[in-house]
Amino acid sequence: MTSNFPLVIAVDGPAASGKGTIAKALARHYGLPFMDTGKLYRACGLAVRLAGHDPYDADAAADAARRLDPALLDDPDLMSSLNSDYASIVSSHPAVRAALFETQRAFAAQPGGAVLDGRDIGTVIAPDAPAKLFVTAAPHVRAARRHAELAGKGGSQTLEDVLADIHARDARDSGRSAAPLVQAADAALLDTSDLGIAAAVAAAIDLVEKAISARRR
Repeated sequence: MTSNFPLVIAVDGPAASGKGTIAKALARHYGLPFMDTGKLYRACGLAVRLAGHDPYDADAAADAARRLDPALLDDPDLMSSLNSDYASIVSSHPAVRAALFETQRAFAAQPGGAVLDGRDIGTVIAPDAPAKLFVTAAPHVRAARRHAELAGKGGSQTLEDVLADIHARDARDSGRSAAPLVQAADAALLDTSDLGIAAAVAAAIDLVEKAISARRR
């Protein structure tokens, strides 16, 4: 099914829930441009690290966000576990989120639509998106996924450490004052705890199709 209106698909959820994989699959399925908004915050965190600043320093983080070098989006260290921590911390600063707001909003406002994944897409960046998903999974499932991913890249973190990191990131993301991680009231919930990739993607497409049908009524 194709929509007769700009199809903006907002995909939110916590770390390692599968939202990135699902969002990319939705973008391919509907032929839409895709943005992993988390990479913007990762790049900001990396800029802060490279400059030797404390990620809790709101002014330094905001300055990094305003001067963000696009080349950092392709840095091999962008997706590292250490940089994940920096990204989670800098993203809690209201000034950082404000600095990156327009970039994300402009991407979502493309004529044909777009797919964006992150923490506040359906609530802040694209609150009027016709299709919203909140993708989640049990913490121990997300930790196992992230642990396997890191191990495949040569990481040495224990599963217990990864689980502790998942809990810490959840607390930071959900407890921050600026655009906290929360399910939008009109977002469809997709729990991927017991789903493989193919099943999760199929479920996501079904939810988007239902949202499109509802919009047409």
